[in-house]
Amino acid sequence: MQNPAAKVLAAAVSILLVSATQAQTVTVRIGHVAPMTGGIAHLGKDNEAGARLAISDLNKGNLKIGGKAVKFELLSEDDGADPKQGTAAAQKLVDAKVAGVIGHLNSGTTIPASKIYSDAGIPQISPSATNPKYTLQGYKTAFRVVANDARLGGTLGRYAVNDLKGKTVAIIDDRTAYGQGVADEFEKGVKAAGGKVVGREYTTDKASDFMAILTTIKGKKPDVLFYGGMDAVAGPMMRQVKQLGIQAKFMGGDGICTTELPRLAGDAIESIMVFCAEAGGVSGKYIEKDKAFRARFEKEMKAEVKLYSPYVYDATMVLVEAMKRADSIDPKAYLPELAKIRYDGVTGPISFDKNGDINGGTLTLYTFKGGKRELVRVIQ
Repeated sequence: MQNPAAKVLAAAVSILLVSATQAQTVTVRIGHVAPMTGGIAHLGKDNEAGARLAISDLNKGNLKIGGKAVKFELLSEDDGADPKQGTAAAQKLVDAKVAGVIGHLNSGTTIPASKIYSDAGIPQISPSATNPKYTLQGYKTAFRVVANDARLGGTLGRYAVNDLKGKTVAIIDDRTAYGQGVADEFEKGVKAAGGKVVGREYTTDKASDFMAILTTIKGKKPDVLFYGGMDAVAGPMMRQVKQLGIQAKFMGGDGICTTELPRLAGDAIESIMVFCAEAGGVSGKYIEKDKAFRARFEKEMKAEVKLYSPYVYDATMVLVEAMKRADSIDPKAYLPELAKIRYDGVTGPISFDKNGDINGGTLTLYTFKGGKRELVRVIQ
């Protein structure tokens, strides 16, 4: 039987060992920003869930960086898809001394926030912002893991003319950095393929009544109607397209290419031929990896993947992989490793060009049938 003095000594040793272990554990904060409120909060929450799953997986790995055990903590901020709120969120994360940032979701918030991260020397990986300007500002801290609008919009424009046989096209955009950017690139693609743009109209990302601009478009009888914006506006717009009897195929970028669009558009999606492209997509061996990820995501996060969460997951993993290779959580030390990284993610191979854009970014074309997205094809 152990005497009282021995028990006290054993307890003291145990406390010292625990304290020593805790002293050797470093908390690494990773920021995440997306709209958690407003019309596209469902996409922001999807993004956040992807980041939280990655953080959970990383913490299960018992990683050591710089000789110390690391515990990752996600600091998530809501930018409301608003540029001013986005820069405020960025400054808040800088002040919190995050080691890196995953975000923002929208180009309109990602671009202004990128200067704040650049000035602070904090790496930023966007999983979804597609406006080319983001990575063309010369910031060494800016990266993205999806193809940009020059590729996405241009591909859709050529597809509208060459595959959908759209000789005449009308375009609407929501005047955001994303919506206008993807619409501009779509227009370039249409013209390059020999199509004619018969009308260009504008709305906002908060609008719900499109009757005036749709009536104008109806009079021009386009073969294809393209909308540059997000699903929260595209859904109600499609309802009004059906109501006015506009006989045109409806197209959009990744902003409308979500699992939520059928709910937002209602029965209009069954009577309108809808085509969209997601910036990203998997092929070959990554098809099974994607299926496994989505099944695990649904089980652990209690929700289905809506759009970008697999890319958020990969972006988070890539950020930490750069820390591991540099053996440092200091942004100055691991940033060079991030710039030259080669990583095999659930969405495909990830590496960056000199601007921070993903090399060989894929696009996936979809249509909708029976209230669900249906794959058309993946374009490398």
